[in-house]
Amino acid sequence: MILSRPPSAGPGSPWDGEFARYFGERAHSLRSTAFLLCGDWHHAEDIAQAALLKLYLAWPRLARHDALDAYARKIVLRTFLSEHRRTWRKRERLTDTPPELAAEQPGTEHEILVRHALAGVAPKQRAVLVLRYFEDLSVEETAAALGCSTGTVKSQSARGLDTLRKRLGPHFTELSFTTAGTDGR
Repeated sequence: MILSRPPSAGPGSPWDGEFARYFGERAHSLRSTAFLLCGDWHHAEDIAQAALLKLYLAWPRLARHDALDAYARKIVLRTFLSEHRRTWRKRERLTDTPPELAAEQPGTEHEILVRHALAGVAPKQRAVLVLRYFEDLSVEETAAALGCSTGTVKSQSARGLDTLRKRLGPHFTELSFTTAGTDGR
């Protein structure tokens, strides 16, 4: 995304209406992408809100508003990956009370099974799988969103799919046939 002019106004700026329109049209989609990345609706909401805040702050400097979806998706991905790196570096703390468990997310049995398997895939590989197979982006579009080469997308995709197959175990063939039968591929 090309940034052109610096922000010159605070809240109540001339671009608020334009941003509000974009927010209304795309917030759900960005939240869904974040959910596929992290597997928890509450955390997905936090990621989407942080990404939309970053987009709002950059809005007046954006020269091309025709590529906003790709730019917003990139912000969601980077927010997720950045958060995951920070959390990974933190040490576990022992407490006398068990942690609060997240409620099971709604969905079909197959969706829940895939989400659990996807949660065990490395974050960068998970990001590639979400963009390639859930967001239906090409290898080139995925590489642009992640800021890496097409070769990296291909290798991360292969490794991620291999991990996903292993985590799904015997359910993989059942899911493959079900998916192939429903979308005509």
